[in-house]
Amino acid sequence: MHIPIAQPSLGDEEKNAVLAVLASGMIAQGPVTAAFEEEFATYCGVPHAVATSNGTTALHAALLAAGVGPGDEVIVPAFSFFATASSVSMCGARPVFSDIDPATATIDPDDLFAKVTPKTKAVIGVHLYGQPCDIAAVKKICESGDLVFIEDAAQAHGATYQRRKTGNLGDMGCFSFYATKNMATGEGGMVTTASDEYDERLRRVINHGQSEKYLHTELGYNYRMTDINAAIGRVQLARLDGFNRRRQENAAYYRTHITAPGLVLPSVAPGRTHVWHQYSLRLTEKFPLLRDEFMAYLRERGIGCAVHYPVALSRQPFYAGASSCPVAESLAASVLSIPVHPGVSDEARAYVCETINGVI
Repeated sequence: MHIPIAQPSLGDEEKNAVLAVLASGMIAQGPVTAAFEEEFATYCGVPHAVATSNGTTALHAALLAAGVGPGDEVIVPAFSFFATASSVSMCGARPVFSDIDPATATIDPDDLFAKVTPKTKAVIGVHLYGQPCDIAAVKKICESGDLVFIEDAAQAHGATYQRRKTGNLGDMGCFSFYATKNMATGEGGMVTTASDEYDERLRRVINHGQSEKYLHTELGYNYRMTDINAAIGRVQLARLDGFNRRRQENAAYYRTHITAPGLVLPSVAPGRTHVWHQYSLRLTEKFPLLRDEFMAYLRERGIGCAVHYPVALSRQPFYAGASSCPVAESLAASVLSIPVHPGVSDEARAYVCETINGVI
């Protein structure tokens, strides 16, 4: 049996949607992208959604729309994909790393509060692995300091906090549609917002700074999505809730069937729904194998696995000299993701559990 760590769920609907775009002759950004934006905004419960070329450009555009620039600081969690921090650096600003809550692997509000300075302009809260961060606590800090709150929801399409969907929890929400995400367009991104002002600024930023065709009122970029990607995205969005339900079913099965000693299974905080972009185990010293040995053991038996993420942002060479974030660095040394995507069958997930429980 071979079970990949990630696998996009694509079928004839996506194929036919792309073929329709090719037949139309409009393969750059056009009406299909506009329709995708409208549908995604409706799904998240916000008035505006701006499609971008990928998740990193979504973050960069959101930060620029928020006015982040040289001399500013943006607080980000120390445990995330590199783009969470690099998008800040792309603005000429400085990412400041906050440690994380060990229970959820999302930003720790207490450490976040301690990192706020007069230079702080914004906070990026990452909904890591598919679980929203502590929105109430983060928003309270942002509101008290007049800080812009940007959601990094690249791994949390459809997740909720107090029954509100991600993308509708901060000033702006940033999504990725990379091939391994809960919904995929190959490459692609989206920024959601309830603000007319941010929407207008975002649309200029992603389109060469144009306020109207050939009238450039600010520095912008070509961060546009194409109708080819948007066509796939519209089909994937219609299937997203089904994808997430299967991820939740697989995660629930793991919760009750992985019994090997020395493993900490992920948990869901009250008031939040988790969409399980990743199902990440934590190895303790009581587990009989080191992480590299465990990875080899699983791969030899056809089970894909990966470390998300092996180096905390606070210890990345590019950010040498950053303050230590002990919890993030501890998780980086101990987490291991196993397959949880919709393509994992009942038979496959049973095999995953039997294999893990068979470690001696």
